[in-house]
This record gives sequence, structure tokens and C-alpha cells, in this order.
Amino acid sequence: MSLPDGRTADTPGPTEQRPRLGVVFTVIAAGVAMANLDVFIVNVALPDIGHQFSGTSLASLSWVLNAYAVVFAALLVPAGNFADRVNPRIAYLSGIALFTLSSVLCALAPGIWLLVGARVLQAVGAAMLIPSSLGLLLATAPPEKRLASVRGWTAISGVASALGPVLGGLLTDLSWHWVFLVNVPIGVAALLGGLRVLPRVPSRDLPRADVLGAAVLTASIALVALGLVRGDDWGWASEKFLGALVLGVLGLVWFTVRSARHASPVLPLPLFRFRGFSPSAFSNVLFAVAFAAMLLSTVLWCQDVWHWSAVRTGLAIFPGTLLPPALAMSIGPVIHRFGSSVVAFTGCVVFGAGIAWWLVLLGPDAGYAGGMLPGMLLTGIGVGLTLPTLISAGVSGLPPQSFSTGSGVITMARQAGTVLGISLLVATMGSGAAHQADSFDRGWEMTLAATAAAAIACFFVGSVGKTPRTTQPTQPAQPAQPAQATGAGGSGGAGQASEGAGGA
Repeated sequence: MSLPDGRTADTPGPTEQRPRLGVVFTVIAAGVAMANLDVFIVNVALPDIGHQFSGTSLASLSWVLNAYAVVFAALLVPAGNFADRVNPRIAYLSGIALFTLSSVLCALAPGIWLLVGARVLQAVGAAMLIPSSLGLLLATAPPEKRLASVRGWTAISGVASALGPVLGGLLTDLSWHWVFLVNVPIGVAALLGGLRVLPRVPSRDLPRADVLGAAVLTASIALVALGLVRGDDWGWASEKFLGALVLGVLGLVWFTVRSARHASPVLPLPLFRFRGFSPSAFSNVLFAVAFAAMLLSTVLWCQDVWHWSAVRTGLAIFPGTLLPPALAMSIGPVIHRFGSSVVAFTGCVVFGAGIAWWLVLLGPDAGYAGGMLPGMLLTGIGVGLTLPTLISAGVSGLPPQSFSTGSGVITMARQAGTVLGISLLVATMGSGAAHQADSFDRGWEMTLAATAAAAIACFFVGSVGKTPRTTQPTQPAQPAQPAQATGAGGSGGAGQASEGAGGA
């Protein structure tokens, strides 16, 4: 990243002094952990929120999750552009402030749709703080410590996601309002600390992001999701359902055409020309469908079929969330030996085996140890094998200057898949049938079909990441990659954070 006086981000000026890396890392980790923690906390709290707002259908309740995912996906790249053009420090602190304030609004929401509106504001805050955080970290870390800093930061995301179900259960047992209020002290501390210690990174002269394109993308995904979650109520052949679906698809087509012509598009289409990127992005969408449906169905089963408390539900999910971060940190040598296609396909098969276990053996009278736990462990292993592999496969085929943008697009694809997975689960189960055990069979059949589609898509990823037998990898070049990612700014942070969050 070139600075106005010709220096680079790696070269401090004669009077400059880098802030202490440990202090900056702590401030950044607090914000990133808060954003990742919120995902699993809200999943566990969802049934209690529905009970609070009596008469709320599963279709309406799903927007507490979908609204966040839709807006975050659409704003990820524009927010990274904003951070680069204005200042990563300003973007991060603004994101923390907005996320914290909107958390208070979520806790105080008197109705389901006001809660959904507050979740939209939360997503805007997360989209601002996540992309800018890695740029701040890389601007602070000396070149020789950047790779370790990125790995540590990703681990923070994974740990936060793994702790989410248990902490969410404990807080929801007090009141679901606390799953949002817990963000307030963390956010205030990160904001005050950030004002004191975060570095002032020079802005960059970049074209403005395509805000209109982001708005159309948001509306289009929301229309498709709306049609799916309300299709059971409207009728699958009704004008409302078909209208929402057609308008959503047309909006996505218009968005794609605009992205091909805009100077700073939300979706940089040239990335899809690189080897492995297109199949990886598509596989991420499909696997995210299965992952999101699996997670929500597990929470609904524990609380609506077994009538477990939120605490017990969080503990039930916890074993599965522990496995992905550990596998993500150790999967590299396996990918180098067998290639991304084989590892990701294997992960899908193991994940599908967990869903099949529930479909065949999990019933209202089944015990946790013999009914749910085996499937929870299998799906956890599957996530740990598949998600990190697909993310690395998508990015590794890109030139170094596109690492950050590519990881941001992969993250956006996964968020879109999350919305689709939640919507399809609601559609297959029926918006008011969460308490009926038979409806879960339909939901798990859909999840299994999405997993099978993801497994097939993984074949097209190829042998990305596999080390040829006759060629020795050049290890000295690898530590330079995070430094190169600095130039692409914020969206790289989103990609790294999502690896930690998604892995759990």
C-alpha cells in the first residue's frame, strides 16, 4: 500500500512509532469476538424470543437471523472500500459504536419487527468493524509478525463462536435480552480502548463502492428469502410467492450486469476467471445452506421437541462447535497431500452422515448420547474439514493482490447461503410446525440434499492446494502474503473472521 509520500505501509516514517501490537490486538479481538459471538448466541435464544412475542410464526422469527445475514453479506465489500477510502480506524470505531448501540435497541425491542430492524443496524456495524480490523492489525504488526497475528486473530473468532452456544444458553436462561446486552460492556471497552491505541492508517484514493448495487443485492436476496419462508402461508403457486421469487431473481441478474460495468463493484466478476475460485464460491453457498439449516434445526429440536432449557440446548450443541477450530488449525498438511477437492468432499460426506444419523435414529424418545450427540460430532467434523478447505481453495488460486477481495467475496457467498438455508428449512418444515417431530424429517432431508449438492460441487474444485510430488513448496514466500493483503483493505478481514466463525 503506497502512502502519499512514496513510503509503504511496511515502512514507518522517521518520527513514527508503531503502537504496541499486544494492546491493539486486544482491542481488535474484543470487537471481532463480539460480532462472532452474537451469531451463536442469537441462534440459541431464538425459541425464547418467539415465546416472548407470542403468536410469532417461525417464518417471521427467521428474519431475526436472516436480516443480519442479508445485510452483512451485501455490505461486506462496500464497507471494506469505505474503510480504505476514509480510514480503517474511523470505520472500526464507528462499527463498534453502531453495533453496541443497536445491541441495546435489540434488547429493548417491544416487537418482532422492531427487533429485526435493530438486527439490520447490528449487521451494518459488523460490516464496518470486521473488514477494517485486519487492516488495523496488519498496519500495527511488524512484517515478521503479521502471519502469526492473522492466525491468532482467526483463532479468537473460532473460540468466540465455540463459546457462543454455552454463553447464549446461560444468558437466555436469565432472559433473551441479555444475549444482546452482553455486547454493551464489551463494545464500550473496545471503543474507549480503540480511541487511545488504534493506529491512524492513511486513507487511499479508491473509486467509491457501488452502494446502489449493494442495496439491490440486499433487496433481491430478501425477496427470495421472503418468498421461501412465506410460501407455505401464501401458497406455492400464489401470485405473492411467484412475484417475490421473480423480482428477486431479476434483481440478482441486474446486480450481476451492473457489477460487470461498475468501477468498484460489490461482486468483482474477474475473480471468477481464476482457477478454483468459481467452484469454491459455489460450494461455499451450498454447504452454508446445509450448515445454517443444521444449526437452526438442532436448536429448535432441543427446545421445541425435547422442551429443554436454553442452557441445556447450548451445552448440547457445544461438543460440535469445539471440533471445527481445532481441525481448521491442523488441516493444512492434509490438503497439501490430497488436494482441496478430496478433503472438502470427505467433509461433506461426514457432515451428511451426521444429518442421516438424526434422520434415522433421532426421535422424541431418543436419548441425547445415542440420538443427538453422534450426529453433532459428525457434523462438527464435517464442518471442520469442509469450510476451511473451501475458503483456502478459493483464495489460493488468486494473485496476492486479490487475496483480501477474494476472501470477502467467499464470505459474502457463505452469508447468502446462510439466508437460503434458514429460508429453505422454514419452507420445508412449515412456518408453524417447529414443535412437530415429523416436520424435522423434512428439514433434514432438505439439509441432506444440500449437503449432497455441495459434495458434488466440491469435485470441481480440483486439486487446489495439493503439493506436486516433484515440486517442493517455497516456504520463504508465504509470510509475505498478509503484507500483500494490506493493500486490498478491509474485505480480507471479513474473510479471515468468517473462517473462524464459520468453522465453528
